[in-house]
Amino acid sequence: MASRSDTRASLTIPNLITLARILLTPLFIIFLIQGQYRKALIVFFLAGLSDLADGLVARRWHQKSPLGAYLDPLADKLLMSSSFVTLSIARLIPPWLTVVVLSRDVTVALGVAIFRLADLPLVMRPTRLGKWTTTLQIFTIILVLVGKIWLLPPLLLTGTFWLTGGITALCGVHYVFIGLRLMGQRGENGHG
Repeated sequence: MASRSDTRASLTIPNLITLARILLTPLFIIFLIQGQYRKALIVFFLAGLSDLADGLVARRWHQKSPLGAYLDPLADKLLMSSSFVTLSIARLIPPWLTVVVLSRDVTVALGVAIFRLADLPLVMRPTRLGKWTTTLQIFTIILVLVGKIWLLPPLLLTGTFWLTGGITALCGVHYVFIGLRLMGQRGENGHG
């Protein structure tokens, strides 16, 4: 009986919106592979709107859930990572930028795993630099898609790639330093 209510509690409107975003990701990738950039751009915008909607509904109607806390960032990472990989394979984004983006995500995931394995408390809050990184990565994907629909100056894309790569790398290093500082504080507290 308790498991049924747990299941119902997990199937909140924000979680259903997030699941829809997860389902939009393969559609987005299919459109990219087929070179249907207008449709890909529309699906990407829909995914972005769903990200805004699930957060708004969760806050407004107090429907935050433990499942949503894991599902929402997972949906975001799935969309962003698969976008960068697919655009890189299609030679629309330089492979080095995809490596930088994925390396940062893997580094953050490893850091979280280390904290969990060491049974250390961890509250993940995005930093201002982390928010800038995400914004630049989204802007990069949109710009690449727009550049396939309308003519854009090549220098604009190149500059965006370098800016996104630099800020993403800086963000990854920043999160590593935050993780090391937190571990140091936990170590001092454990010995004190």
